[in-house]
Amino acid sequence: MARICLTFAHIGLLLAALTVPARATVPVQESESERGLRALLRSEALAYENGEGVARDPERAAALYCKAARLGDPESQFNLGWMYANGRGVERSDSNAAFFFHAAAEQGLPQAERMLASVGGPPNYLPDCMKEPTPAKLAAAPSPKARPPARTIAAPPNILALVRKVAPQYRLAPQLVLAIIEAESNFDVAALSPRNAKGLMQLIPDTAARFNVRRPYDPEQNVRGGMAYLRWLLAYYEGDVALAAAAYNAGEGTVNRYRGVPPYAETRAYVRRILASYGDAAHPFDAGLTEPSPMLRPVRTSLR
Repeated sequence: MARICLTFAHIGLLLAALTVPARATVPVQESESERGLRALLRSEALAYENGEGVARDPERAAALYCKAARLGDPESQFNLGWMYANGRGVERSDSNAAFFFHAAAEQGLPQAERMLASVGGPPNYLPDCMKEPTPAKLAAAPSPKARPPARTIAAPPNILALVRKVAPQYRLAPQLVLAIIEAESNFDVAALSPRNAKGLMQLIPDTAARFNVRRPYDPEQNVRGGMAYLRWLLAYYEGDVALAAAAYNAGEGTVNRYRGVPPYAETRAYVRRILASYGDAAHPFDAGLTEPSPMLRPVRTSLR
């Protein structure tokens, strides 16, 4: 018989897991300002595409759709895919159409999902309009601004104690781990997502198996597995917190394919929340843990 040795802290965490009913986690919500900007851009694009109240201008419509698409608007992504598929206002491009249909479908837009059978797999490049604009160079370097303090995270005392105990073993800042847990499960040890992600750090079955987590609702096992994955992501993206957070939310394959934070409204909001909670864009990483992402140089080029 396996030997069982539980501390009072372990007992408290396990009791919490047993007494809190499992429920689906709530996706991170984007800000009202970004939601409003997306809606405004989409509305203006529709007007120019169809000549409603303004002179019809499909080229301008495409440019406005693309701005909204960069912000993660699935309807604009679908409409732009349709314009590329039919050569309306833009040069016809099946690969660009596939890019935008896939982006919209990956956010759950039904009409985009129906298009996937006819467009094939997503291309492994970014259409020009999806590349973030390069800011103009300043004549003189701006004076450095003080970094805003990290947002206070109200973690339950038992989970706070667990993270503070375990995070140093993985060379992770407790504040970053707490930010991930808050965004993933809001400290619900019994959280269950529609994708079957479980526990505090919302480990899907593949990730749990990858990091040897056999009992994902055991708080310490879950946190250790999540920390192991987060540590790996930070090494893979050479300490870039935004990319590591985006990969934790959407997968490293998705981040690599989009050359950066994917154009998903939820993922963009997730990354902003993690950065605000952690308070820094970089985190120390173990370069010996894994080879860096093969797309890291293109990713950083696209972010400049």
